[in-house]
Amino acid sequence: MKAHIGLTGLAVMGQNLVLNMERNGYTVAVHNRTTQTMRDFVAAHRGKNLIACETLADFVAALERPRKLMIMVKAGAPVDAVIDQLTPLLDPGDLIIDGGNSFFPDTERRSKALEAKGLRFIGTGISGGEEGALNGPSIMPGGQPEAYELVKAIFTAISAKVDGDPCVTYIGPRGAGHYVKMVHNGIEYGDMQLIAEAYDILRRALQLTNAELADIFAEWNRGELQSYLIEITSHIFTKLDEDTGQPLVDLILDEAQQKGTGKWTGQNALDIGIPIPTINAAVESRNISAMKAERVAASRILPGPQAAFQGKRAELINAVRDALYLAKICSYAQGMALLRAASHEYDYHLQNGEIAAIWRGGCIIRAQFLNRIREAYHRNPDLPNLLLDEGFRADAANRHNALRTVVTTAAQLGIPCLAMASALSYYDAYRTARLPANLTQAQRDYFGAHTFQRIDKEGTFHAQWY
Repeated sequence: MKAHIGLTGLAVMGQNLVLNMERNGYTVAVHNRTTQTMRDFVAAHRGKNLIACETLADFVAALERPRKLMIMVKAGAPVDAVIDQLTPLLDPGDLIIDGGNSFFPDTERRSKALEAKGLRFIGTGISGGEEGALNGPSIMPGGQPEAYELVKAIFTAISAKVDGDPCVTYIGPRGAGHYVKMVHNGIEYGDMQLIAEAYDILRRALQLTNAELADIFAEWNRGELQSYLIEITSHIFTKLDEDTGQPLVDLILDEAQQKGTGKWTGQNALDIGIPIPTINAAVESRNISAMKAERVAASRILPGPQAAFQGKRAELINAVRDALYLAKICSYAQGMALLRAASHEYDYHLQNGEIAAIWRGGCIIRAQFLNRIREAYHRNPDLPNLLLDEGFRADAANRHNALRTVVTTAAQLGIPCLAMASALSYYDAYRTARLPANLTQAQRDYFGAHTFQRIDKEGTFHAQWY
């Protein structure tokens, strides 16, 4: 018996993907660098259509041709190491799939190198965490179109489904799949930080209890903010610590960790000249959260406002809801604009509407909101920015004052809101016909003779400023 597909790298994500494939009717060859891990996994799932492989040679030999094998190991050097070990064992036309969170330039390099050897390669983003891997993730494959055809049926079968539609589509050539996953994660950073700031403002301005916060977020999840992240946030507030009986969220150290994909998104946006201030603010917020000792020391000596919130409780709660929604629109607008620019920069031919569609299920940012993004790009596939869509333009008109109120309130109370404030500034900058960059250009020309253009004449100019 030969396996339809193989997977090496049996950490939790890898194991759950194997079980998902097997449940959907595929025989899977399994391998792991630590052989005992593979043996334990197979022993724990006796009776399933799994082929245990103790060596990479056994692994390759267990696969039907053309061979299809998936790598689920840590991004970076480990991926290269596995590819280097596999390549001599494969024949032209065989397919290697990297399903980890690889940096897209690495995927570009690997794709070109393997194609030169006659091998096919897919770099695919997989979102949804452990639960998604087992029960249906969002899958973002990039590579040769013919490579995708080899695994299209498998990926379609194991993906999440929304209204019967699979949350997988061919993204584009070479590193396109991992690029889209990178931007997905950047948007995820923005979503999480905006939700955290909404929580912080409500908690500190209104002294709400965790039970009250749970009810508020549960209510928000029944409306336009409906999403996986809002849903789990409402659940988090209800969890009590088994040892102390206190709300668990209050006992968690306020240092947010990160794996680097948000940083990669910001770095690439700078490279291709697309502003994503809300996503960057989310990364920076995690960075400043890591400065715990410094923050504690600074809290004892740096002054701040002593004011208390004087307004109506219900009005602030509603304003925070509307502010969160508009800030979310701005954050997604930044991410989708980055995808649009990258599509041209790297010749990826990305379809933003289809990308929004496959994000509706399985992935961490899945939300009702993504239906509206898909519809916006169906109305205008060349939409430069979500804020220009007629539906989102109306949302902004109805909510920008709420965002101003919330950011102002936070500033008056000394509550940091880097992401919300950046979303408001992005919105105002994008809608401003004349920005103060004229002064910036004058300064550049003054100290460095960098020249400038004029609004009343054609050409490039330099002034004698002194």
